[in-house]
Amino acid sequence: MKRTVLISSLALLVVLIAFSVFLGTRHPVSQATTVQTPLRGKIAPAFSGHELAGGHWSLKSDLGNVVVVNFWSSWCGPCVQEAPDLSTFAWQERNNHVKVIGVVFSDTVSAATNFEKYYGSLYPSIVDPNGNIANSYGVISPPTTFFINARGRVVLSLLGTVTTRQLTEIVNRIRE
Repeated sequence: MKRTVLISSLALLVVLIAFSVFLGTRHPVSQATTVQTPLRGKIAPAFSGHELAGGHWSLKSDLGNVVVVNFWSSWCGPCVQEAPDLSTFAWQERNNHVKVIGVVFSDTVSAATNFEKYYGSLYPSIVDPNGNIANSYGVISPPTTFFINARGRVVLSLLGTVTTRQLTEIVNRIRE
């Protein structure tokens, strides 16, 4: 009986080690995917809100720039993964008429503020306490990212983790 338990335990341990190696070496999806939105080609829904760091932000004030709107939450694993890329992109484009704005999706202000401090966000995020902004954009889960051209029209929507490279390529296409 003890021998059967020992063999079963060793077999389970081997399976767990193999599974751990598999998870540790697999390549996760590295880019968000384009999703259809009824907003594409239309004037982006106007929105404004209070920034987590204080102050007020409005889409209207950034017309004339390409605006990247990222809906995120502190509890969202892919949001954690993309946070450094969004900050890198925002920093690289800060003087190129590109604005990045985060919208806190279904989260508490304290959790979102702690997330922003921990990951060192280099762009503002606004609070959407009743989900009105998310609803107007049709967002059902984070991370979701919208690209708005300088004329205020929605050009593209992505679902999932964005990368600096992907953001740069899309914004360069919008500028053309």
